[in-house]
Amino acid sequence: MNITFRQLRLFLALAETGSVSAAARRMHVTQPTASMQLREVTQAVGMPLYEVVSRRVHLTEAGQVLARTARAIAGEWDAFEQRVAGAKGLTSGRLKVAVVSTAKYFIPRLLGSFCKLHPQIDISLEILNRDHVITRLRSNLDDLYVMSMPPADLPLEDQILMPNPLVVIAAATHPLALRKRVTLAQLQGERFILREKGSGTRMATDAHLRQRGFTPTAVLELGSNEAIKESVEGQLGVSILSRHALGAHHEGLAVLPVQGFPIRSQWHLVWPRGKQLSPIAQVFQGHLLSEAIGWQGAR
Repeated sequence: MNITFRQLRLFLALAETGSVSAAARRMHVTQPTASMQLREVTQAVGMPLYEVVSRRVHLTEAGQVLARTARAIAGEWDAFEQRVAGAKGLTSGRLKVAVVSTAKYFIPRLLGSFCKLHPQIDISLEILNRDHVITRLRSNLDDLYVMSMPPADLPLEDQILMPNPLVVIAAATHPLALRKRVTLAQLQGERFILREKGSGTRMATDAHLRQRGFTPTAVLELGSNEAIKESVEGQLGVSILSRHALGAHHEGLAVLPVQGFPIRSQWHLVWPRGKQLSPIAQVFQGHLLSEAIGWQGAR
């Protein structure tokens, strides 16, 4: 079987983008060239590796195995290049990080100082919902992952990054916003505007309310923190969100002093157990943990 390393990279790009044209752009080749190279890979393997349905590439079982193999080979080669670069005193390379959507309120800030220290490192930051981050985690697509509720069914290396307190919010004009103490019973008639099922915030919220024997009278599910904040500010109901999602300016919102809140959640930095972190990922790991401590103190 005669397949070049560059062809493996191209097939891996195809698997990750789901498109021949997107894979061609990533590899800086023309689409006809990419198509020809992919045909050669398929011929070398001797089995169909993918099919195109509704303009979307779907890998066959053999294609999935090849993608995992190509990813492992590419990962080992990238790590080798980084070690050689380190031995030469260089700091170039690529870092891939995937985070859940709520982490977008603080992760870019923590990345800032790392980029200043290592300007030659290319960083790919994927901001997705929890299900998509877990999908990438299962496929080992990135170096590191940040989420509040790591999946229990995956063997992971797990480091606590920092607290992720979940608070009850209402419109600043809400009658309860002036109270010094609020009970859950006082919220019984409120509409709860919550994240979609499966999100880390929703999972922690449901578990906490269930533990306290509280069932909201009405629930409105929205898929983004921005939509939830706008709805709460518009007096459609109350919500439970990460304090990080409120940002520095939220004059139209109030954090209600509800008994039993905030929910004590945490942000986790995870990666698959047994995965050998690249030298750049190791440096970033240490930097992120150090910066998180300072960032907490500044809040």
